[in-house]
Amino acid sequence: MRVPTGARRTTLAGGTALLLTLALAPSAGAGTTHHAGDRGSLVLVGGALAADNTEVYGEIIKRAGGASAKIGVITASSVPASQDPHAADPDKCSNSQCNGAYYASLFERHGAADAQWIPVDLDHIANADSDEVVRQVNSMTGYFFGGGDQYRYVTTLLRGSAHTDSKVLAAIRAKLTAGAVVAGSSAGAQIAAGADMVTGGESYEGLRDGSSPGYFQDPTRLGYLPAGGFGFLRSGLIDTHTGAYGREGRALRLAADTGHDRVYALEENTALIVDAPRTPHERLRVLGPRGVAVLDLRHARTRKAASGAWSLTGARYNYLTDADRYDPNRWRVLPARDKHPLKPTVDSPVPANPDVFFSAANPTGAPYSFLGTARALAASSSQSTATASTFESGPRFTVTLSKQPGSAAWTDDGATAHTITDLRVAVAPE
Repeated sequence: MRVPTGARRTTLAGGTALLLTLALAPSAGAGTTHHAGDRGSLVLVGGALAADNTEVYGEIIKRAGGASAKIGVITASSVPASQDPHAADPDKCSNSQCNGAYYASLFERHGAADAQWIPVDLDHIANADSDEVVRQVNSMTGYFFGGGDQYRYVTTLLRGSAHTDSKVLAAIRAKLTAGAVVAGSSAGAQIAAGADMVTGGESYEGLRDGSSPGYFQDPTRLGYLPAGGFGFLRSGLIDTHTGAYGREGRALRLAADTGHDRVYALEENTALIVDAPRTPHERLRVLGPRGVAVLDLRHARTRKAASGAWSLTGARYNYLTDADRYDPNRWRVLPARDKHPLKPTVDSPVPANPDVFFSAANPTGAPYSFLGTARALAASSSQSTATASTFESGPRFTVTLSKQPGSAAWTDDGATAHTITDLRVAVAPE
């Protein structure tokens, strides 16, 4: 079977009028019940969660009760069986039901006592308000939202322009408040966002054209949902597959356009663990082989030239890797104990980077391009500033990274900048 991990370019067939009606709804947040905070936790993965990632699966299971864990798997972001031409072939199917069975088997393989698909999808929207399905949800001790397209979660689990919770979502929200773990990968992590959840788009087109409320058939157009997702995490915007798809540019533009001062930019096969979300005690930790960027726009300023070209100055880039912690209430990065400050010793120039956002139009581009330049600058003893540019022109955007007082890096091998704090970021058209 083929499991969706959040394709770079995904569009939904049909239902455009309904999608846009919901997308343009007021920013009321998810649901009608507002909590002061949750006692539970979130495990949010930036996509492409590997079947053998014992650390992340194990963390979810541990938080759901260990050997007695019962995981409810929600895969409504996948196409339903009625839209999958291979639905009858277990080796080729890629729909909500077979994806749910896949994840359920993985959780049991990794040690959960039980894992079950929660039967809500575009073929079974009514199940989101079924008392029987709510009873199934309430029997679980943890939840996992799979990948696909986050907008399908909106259309299946939220109701109307006010984004009222369905019964199933209300039950999951209540369990989170009471202490359960809610996890998700790719779209399943993205849907945890609050207001202005991203719905699609590429970095270059986002920088060039700006963002727009809605869900668009053009997958390069930067769209967002003002009313947001489920609102499990509200201390920053969320983006996924960030380094792999070069989404740092779209994340900066969307945050600046919508007035957010922080973005959690999640990378693949790696989790951002959030304890006590939406409380003064909220704490974050990174788990996995890659990392999470935290984009800080508190001091960012934007400008539009007479030509309409957009620019940004004053943003800050932080990059956290395995075991690093982050205090969102104090805006503080806490490097892992086994890491030590990196002494810059590289005196060769930071390599040129002509495709900072890994353009889909560049057949020779490389993922994690932005991160590569940031790490090279952090390790440089001869440069305090490095520039990179977009592959596209008309205009071509230049990204300038600079070390300022307070910028720092940590390493666990003595050479690589595994953790980076407070690099300044500017984006300007040529």
